[in-house]
Amino acid sequence: MYVKTERHPDLAPPVLEAGALAWARKNLFSSPLNTLLTLFGLWLLWATVPPFLSWAVINANWAGDGRAACETLPGEQAGACWVFIKIRLGVLFYGFYPEPERWRIDMAAIQLFAALAPLIAASLAPGRWERGLVLFPAAGALAVLALCGPVPGLVAAAFLLAPSILCRVDFTRLTVRLPTNPLLRAALAAGVFLGVRYAAQTFMPKAADSLAIFSLVLLFLAATMGKAGPTRWRLSLLVFVFPFISFWLLLGDAFGLPHVATDQWGGMSLTLIIASFGMSTSLPLGILLALGRRSTMPVIRSLCVAYIEFIRGVPLISVLFMASVMLPLMLPPGTTFDKLLRALVGMSIFYAAYMAEVVRGGLQALPKGQFEAAEALGFRYWRAMRLIIMPQALRVVIPGITNTFLGLFKDTTLVAVINLMDILGVVKSALADSQWLGFTKEGYLFAGFAFWVFCFGISRYSMQLEKRLKVKR
Repeated sequence: MYVKTERHPDLAPPVLEAGALAWARKNLFSSPLNTLLTLFGLWLLWATVPPFLSWAVINANWAGDGRAACETLPGEQAGACWVFIKIRLGVLFYGFYPEPERWRIDMAAIQLFAALAPLIAASLAPGRWERGLVLFPAAGALAVLALCGPVPGLVAAAFLLAPSILCRVDFTRLTVRLPTNPLLRAALAAGVFLGVRYAAQTFMPKAADSLAIFSLVLLFLAATMGKAGPTRWRLSLLVFVFPFISFWLLLGDAFGLPHVATDQWGGMSLTLIIASFGMSTSLPLGILLALGRRSTMPVIRSLCVAYIEFIRGVPLISVLFMASVMLPLMLPPGTTFDKLLRALVGMSIFYAAYMAEVVRGGLQALPKGQFEAAEALGFRYWRAMRLIIMPQALRVVIPGITNTFLGLFKDTTLVAVINLMDILGVVKSALADSQWLGFTKEGYLFAGFAFWVFCFGISRYSMQLEKRLKVKR
């Protein structure tokens, strides 16, 4: 006999098997020890978070223009004095850079963001940001034009929109016309350098050397890039051209801009300058050192090993001190080096040694078959490294590279030993003011939060890059 049955709807899983209670039971209360640790953690949060929020937000002083706004009456609960941060905000970001010229720092920052944004977007989601490759630079050029005036706006537009134009120009003819003999190429480069330097001595004598080097960089890019895409052009201009633009812009004494000595640079802008320069130079230097340490030529291998082991055996503060005090003594009389240049060189050579060990770990992690496959394809050493070996090695060591970059960013505070006023140095100088004695917590908390924002951003970007490249952990 056939009996028709109706299917009942699926019942919900038990409360203790799925959902929030199941997760808490599995992760927080799975054993007596975990239960005690969970309770202790909850008590610690209850004992610290509400008082901190009460001090930093609820009872904090936000409005005012002096110390009087932060003074409390007897019996009132004192809160954080964010008035101090509001008044000193310009100094914390720009240091002692002249206030009428701070637009130059803003312009450099807008250019950097507009150039980096499409690169980061394209690396995280390739194929979905084609419009952004043009929209981000165009928006950056318009922002500089609106904030800084027509001349800086034209400079920003030329720098940011150049990749979209240059990628459509065929430079292969220029590459063919260049002499194939290395000696003739060196003679051509020397001629260009001396010619531009001689011509610049008449109009901008203090920027003659920089203009000559800049002309060599442009000649190199035009001769080697060929029919490169916008992304490759943008990366090349960002690495090789943007440092010259930002240097001329911030230092001045060229193109009608007043000179601003590096002694007046400071704050978060100086921290970002040192960190970005150190990151962009330590990685390529570290790659060369790692390849040299694995070289089959004994002299090159010994020199790289000696350099890496010596630098890793001394603290960074001693390297900065040597670059500041001992380096001028080794140079001919009358030769001077800017303090900021000493800090940049010291940070770069120090972290290049650490980066070399990170990259060497990635090279050793690759199977031997990758090297043999490159040889079987007939690739020479440098081409095999550029196309096969190094992309895989760098992908493996993304966490190590990120960790080294984060350490470099935080170690920029050590430039205080050569009297450079980074953000912590500016905070110390501001707290030395008799009007603001006793407000150290607010200053250091703001500096720590600024460091955390940038470090967290770098860390999240590296995690997304690992996810896109499917790096196995």
